Amino acid sequence: MAKSAEVKLAIFGRAGVGKSESTYRHQATIDDEAVSMEILDTAGQEDTIQREGHMRWGEGFVLVYDITDRGSFEEVLPLKNILDEIKKPKNVTLILVGNKADLDHSRQVSTEEGEKLATELACAFYECSACTGEGNITEIFYELCREVRRRRMVQGKTRRRSSTTHVKQAINKMLTKISS
Repeated sequence: MAKSAEVKLAIFGRAGVGKSESTYRHQATIDDEAVSMEILDTAGQEDTIQREGHMRWGEGFVLVYDITDRGSFEEVLPLKNILDEIKKPKNVTLILVGNKADLDHSRQVSTEEGEKLATELACAFYECSACTGEGNITEIFYELCREVRRRRMVQGKTRRRSSTTHVKQAINKMLTKISS
């Protein structure tokens, strides 16, 4: 049996369900491939040093805000900027999630604002309720895994191409030395 692909995902933001940091492991079959997800829910509790460590560890990120808390929405862009700084020169793989969709009557952030921010961040956008399960939370993580796998394939092809180029250059140098 083939080994499952391992994907490290981290959740950042003040809108999670948990009150303390937790790590979850989840096995799934996504597009006919076995995937082992390691999911770190920071529960918004991390200090700067912890957060940077978590950002270096993760391959894909869920940036979560609470639709009933405008302040949590306003923290998303600065969080993305920190991610970009820590992960540079790589593009960050992320999904934006507006949580607590079950509390629509207390909404402070419109769906349109979430969609607009996701467009600015060049990422997918979902609204859900971790409490009720509304919004297909599983699909959020599956889509993030798909995106991490796509990025790995692109980076792998780039690496292989550059390795081939290096080998060709080394052979050419050797042949030049031999012929002179």
